[in-house]
Amino acid sequence: MALSSTIFKANLQISDMDRHYYAEHQLTLARHPSETDERMMVRLLAFALNADEHLSFTKGLCDDEEPALWQKSYSDEIELWVDVGQPDERRLRKACSRAAQVSLYLYGGRTAEQWWQRNVNKLQRFSNLSVIEIPETACQEMASLVQRSMQLQCTVQDGELWLNCGDQTVNITPIIVKSSD
Repeated sequence: MALSSTIFKANLQISDMDRHYYAEHQLTLARHPSETDERMMVRLLAFALNADEHLSFTKGLCDDEEPALWQKSYSDEIELWVDVGQPDERRLRKACSRAAQVSLYLYGGRTAEQWWQRNVNKLQRFSNLSVIEIPETACQEMASLVQRSMQLQCTVQDGELWLNCGDQTVNITPIIVKSSD
């Protein structure tokens, strides 16, 4: 018998001064049995950094044809494809051909750096691809915030992010490894 996903609820208040985006989102996150708290929180962080009324979580790990998040137009074209982790280069190549913009949120510390070094030459040619690394300590600190029901405040200013949950605050400075043209 297959294990089912665990459901998490997050009330996420976003104040993104870099993009002038201010909104509150009621999110439901399904954590696949094979997904870690760190990966789930990186997905949530990716949502906060790209928040839009049309951005949504997908089936993710349950479907190889979908990213962690995407934003589609009214005509069902993929405007933004957001993936997390260290996907196969072929997956990113396919995403770059299907979506107007692709963002990868890389995490995993040393293994993330090694993944980038193995794939940098193959991925540099994609002008619509951004690769953002989330520092390992920030991932661990975000994982400590996980609760089945979360009240989160996210503030973004000058490329830095503060994620608050109750009396805990995590400061995150994403590292732009590759920016889209």
